[in-house]
Amino acid sequence: MDDRAEEVQRVLDAIDALTEGEPPEARAKRLTDLLKSVGEKVRRERRDAVLEMQANGMSYRQIADATGVNFSRIRQIIADDPDKPARGAEA
Repeated sequence: MDDRAEEVQRVLDAIDALTEGEPPEARAKRLTDLLKSVGEKVRRERRDAVLEMQANGMSYRQIADATGVNFSRIRQIIADDPDKPARGAEA
């Protein structure tokens, strides 16, 4: 197993340990909170990487090919502003 795969496995094991022994209601709440936090962090990091590729001169199609994400989704990732409130969110 390479270092990256081991890191991923450690994260998955930590998630398992985080909710071990909790009742389903508490487990669901904790995992929902975790999913929101991790999802936001992953989206920001992915956008930063995509913007870096764009700044390095890669086209949307090249970025799509390099990341395995379709062209339309790359356009959305680049257009997304993580600091802008989500549509319908209260200010």
